[in-house]
Amino acid sequence: MKHKFPIRVYYEDTDLAGIVYYANYLKFIERARSTLVLEAGIDQVSMRDQELVFAVKKVEANYIGSAKLNDDLSVETILSGVTGAKIVFTQNVYRDGHAIFSALVTVVCITISGKIVRFPADIRAKLNELVK
Repeated sequence: MKHKFPIRVYYEDTDLAGIVYYANYLKFIERARSTLVLEAGIDQVSMRDQELVFAVKKVEANYIGSAKLNDDLSVETILSGVTGAKIVFTQNVYRDGHAIFSALVTVVCITISGKIVRFPADIRAKLNELVK
């Protein structure tokens, strides 16, 4: 399943040249992943109450082009794989239908103290529905 999330580039997203600052692409894709997870019925606040949180373990980023102030972007997120211990997302940022950024993001479940643990079965089931 492809999830699409719109983003508008604001002044605060840009550097002095009016181009999106490179680290802000990571914020854009984080917002898209968070929205996807919420729309899948996974409440991260409830997870926190159980002393569990999602954490990004690895990001492979490819900067293909650049966005500028007032550009309308779209973040496409695909859940590439789910195992008991990790989720892999493929994410692309598009401007006018052309990819300008791509990332492969690995997310794990950790306890509040930082220990990596398996995803609870109910969360894994909800995530697996998105792979189909």
